[in-house]
Amino acid sequence: MIRLAVVGEDVSRSLSPAIHAFLMREHFRTELCYEKVSIPKHCFHTRIEELFVLFDGLNVTVPYKEEILSHLHSAEGVASELAAVNTVLTKERRGFNTDGAGFSLMLSEAGMDVAKKRVLVLGAGGAGRSVSHALIAAGTNVFVYEKNASRLEEFHRRDPAFTPLKFLSEDSFDLVINCTGVGSRETVGTLPTVRFGEREESAERLLKNSGGAVDLIYEPPLSEFLRVAKAYGKPTANGEGMLFFQAYFADCIFLGRQPSEEVARALYRKYKQSKDRENI
Repeated sequence: MIRLAVVGEDVSRSLSPAIHAFLMREHFRTELCYEKVSIPKHCFHTRIEELFVLFDGLNVTVPYKEEILSHLHSAEGVASELAAVNTVLTKERRGFNTDGAGFSLMLSEAGMDVAKKRVLVLGAGGAGRSVSHALIAAGTNVFVYEKNASRLEEFHRRDPAFTPLKFLSEDSFDLVINCTGVGSRETVGTLPTVRFGEREESAERLLKNSGGAVDLIYEPPLSEFLRVAKAYGKPTANGEGMLFFQAYFADCIFLGRQPSEEVARALYRKYKQSKDRENI
């Protein structure tokens, strides 16, 4: 039996328990106890210490991918480079980041080729950093828009291979990726806002001029961001594939297994088929 939990400010609608249960049952053949733990910001640092004792591993989501670092002994690989962690081995207090690997596999599975394309990432938080890092590794011309100037500058110091944007021009992009979280939870039905010069407006004009749209949000499955993009005839993808693939890579870390993209793809297709059968 392995005891895991997803930790965030509000994980009440998280699909993580269902995904990890599927992976453990269908592939890893391991008994699982998986819990959702929502923690208000004001008590995160106290509550997280209790979770290190209760669980074997943690999946960390917004807004704690950076906050968790101060409770770890080490951040490995990409997690150290980005200063963002989504996977924790609790007993060793080691942090990892599987978001970028999950995102790259999601794009590939969705048939979205980003090599040498102009891609705009909205948001430079933990998810935006992971996505940008993965895009750069894929040979993408990456632009990152972030309203928080200090956050954008700090990220650019860590990874100068992208173009930071404090406001947008009329330039079009081959793909726009929403990493802000706007459109989920209490902001369902709304679009993120962006600044064109001195004027701030919704992202609708941005989507109208883009070649496609990806939203890391998966609940609701069709966010307002993706609904608007679809209305303009753009190809779209939500974040469910990324959630599944990053979960697979995280479970490999929890169990000390070697990951395989081929296996991950086959499992995702099987998962989708099982979900479709449940919805019939």
